[in-house]
Amino acid sequence: MSKILDDIRYADSHEWVKLEGDIATVGITDYAQHALGDIVYVDMPEVGDEVTKGEEFGAVESVKAASDLISPISGEVVEINEALEDEPGLVNQDAFGNWIMKVKVSDASEIEGLLDAAAYAKICEE
Repeated sequence: MSKILDDIRYADSHEWVKLEGDIATVGITDYAQHALGDIVYVDMPEVGDEVTKGEEFGAVESVKAASDLISPISGEVVEINEALEDEPGLVNQDAFGNWIMKVKVSDASEIEGLLDAAAYAKICEE
């Protein structure tokens, strides 16, 4: 069973977002990293890039597959998790602790359109 945290929101494309003030931390879910298997590369945006909710911002590659990353929220990338450049497998160890990017949110109301833990759990069961 994949870990699902209650205090964050989820996209149906298996990204999570935690909003603190106007900064959103974004990563892939535990369910996604299990489905992908051993992650060998994380393609991340550059600091200063603009991301748009529902649009691709990078990709995750594993020994089994590659998967596009879809931004759950819009805004400017203010930080990326540089540790993943050298050790992408950190996502497999802790998908929630090893986030991918931090975004200065341009429209905080977008978070309301994301799934809560219970709704995301239902998607994972399908």
